[in-house]
Parts: sequence; C-alpha cells; structure tokens
Amino acid sequence: MVILTKDAILAADDLPKERVNVPEWGGDVYVRTMTGTDRDAFEASLIGKDGRLENVRARLVSLTICSESGDRLFTDDEISALGSKSAKALDRLFAVSQRLNGIGAEQVEAAKKT
Repeated sequence: MVILTKDAILAADDLPKERVNVPEWGGDVYVRTMTGTDRDAFEASLIGKDGRLENVRARLVSLTICSESGDRLFTDDEISALGSKSAKALDRLFAVSQRLNGIGAEQVEAAKKT
C-alpha cells in the first residue's frame, strides 16, 4: 500500500466529471464532483426563509456544472438565473449531480438539521 504525501494528495485528480446531454439547451454540459468547500457551501445554503428548501436544484447544479477543464460555469450570484431555466433540464442535471456527489434525500435532510 502506498503512503500518500501532501503533494500527491493535492495533485490527485479526484473531481471526476460526466458529459450530459441537455436537449432543452441544445447541447451537452459537464457535471463534476464538488470540492469539499463546494459541498459545505451547498449544505449551508439549503435552508432559506421559513426553514424550507429554496432553489435547491439550481444551487446544486450551479456548483457542479463545469467547463471541460472543470471550472464552474455559474457563480453564486447566478443561481436565480439558472433556476429560471427548464425544470426538466435542471432535474436531469440535478440527478447526475446527486449521483456523482453521493447526495440523496437522506443527506439533504441531515444537512437541514445541522
């Protein structure tokens, strides 16, 4: 078994991505695994006013939709604009994001309680 060094850990390509067709938008996008920082931001953003989930699909998709090189396409300031797009397209990308990041209903509920 190999013992990893700090440099080896930081150099590891551990954010796999998947190409997803979005016919509603006329092409493909990449969806990637979130960084630890992105995951924390997503979980912290889950609860909105009155304790309900707000724009959860667009929030997750904005953190995971990326360029071919893995850079985010949308900033936090653009979540509302992304949320105004097709629910069918967002649902498809949300499902891929959930799968790649190990996020299901149980994880969303647990994050709401923290």
